[in-house]
Amino acid sequence: MNTPTYVLVLVLFFSTSCNSGKLTPIVDLPSSLKETSAIEKTSASNLLWVIEDAGNKNHLYGINEKGHIEKDIDIENIQNIDWEDLTSDSQGNIYIGDFGNNSKKRKQFAIYKISSPENTTKSAKAEVISFSLPKDMKSEDFESFFLHNNMFYIFSKHNKKCELIKVPNIIGDHTAVYISKYKFESKNTKVTSADISDDGKTVVLLNHDRLWKLTNFKGDNFFNGVVEAVDFKHDSQKEGINFIGPKTLLITDEKNKSEGGNLYRFRMD
Repeated sequence: MNTPTYVLVLVLFFSTSCNSGKLTPIVDLPSSLKETSAIEKTSASNLLWVIEDAGNKNHLYGINEKGHIEKDIDIENIQNIDWEDLTSDSQGNIYIGDFGNNSKKRKQFAIYKISSPENTTKSAKAEVISFSLPKDMKSEDFESFFLHNNMFYIFSKHNKKCELIKVPNIIGDHTAVYISKYKFESKNTKVTSADISDDGKTVVLLNHDRLWKLTNFKGDNFFNGVVEAVDFKHDSQKEGINFIGPKTLLITDEKNKSEGGNLYRFRMD
């Protein structure tokens, strides 16, 4: 979510496609990563960081502007139960959201802190922030979060109704605090990734064919302002979103047969 101080060299690799709608394809993601579930640009590295979700390695990957893997870091003290999203802090530390729960059997969820991944070679150990859900919360599956004012804001994947909770950025065990919920009116409303702009004024929630832009909110109840749907005119299994400028986003989708597995650029009006 950190805006780079330079113009991303990724723009040199833009290509056009009649099938990409409002998205601008930048580069193919590595073919070895078929289930990329997040994308994050930190303040401390030129690399783009990605992960894969359940059933894949517990590795954090750093990808260069050509789509090649430059860093392949084994997070050796934790397991990839269901890694779903990434966020980062102002020091460039990466946080992995291990809170996917399609089976609805999990009672404990985790966020893993990876310190200075750009300085890591082959392996690293994570610090663990674990949490349980508030009592009587209906949603139990999550794919999206971001870090803001030293709190993690986590959005549920529940269809139609999205619930928002928060967890402090403090190593140890916590019970998440419930904030609010929002009912989307359209079909296929599951949120797969989230981010907040550097100025803290715009939140984006990703879906397969659109994003929701949240603005004019007060405090950290991001749903109490204006919620606007922005259509991509493109449908794929999009799983990662990240601000690289006030109105510019990176978006990834998973590989599905001959489609997907790409990194895109999207500019909001």
